Amino acid sequence: MRLLSYDELKPQKGIGYSKSHIWRLEKEHKFPRRVPIGESRHGWIEDEIDNWIAERAASRDEEAAS
Repeated sequence: MRLLSYDELKPQKGIGYSKSHIWRLEKEHKFPRRVPIGESRHGWIEDEIDNWIAERAASRDEEAAS
């Protein structure tokens, strides 16, 4: 299991959202939740981020097929 920092989300996964936008999405259960890894430090589980991206792509494909 690998954790990604906020600074890794954009270059590695293409997620360029601001921290506050990500936190709003988390509260709405629309983005994977952070994992606390220390005082004032957190990360995201890479597999959960990959699954989230795959879900977005799948919903896009479903909309295109409609």
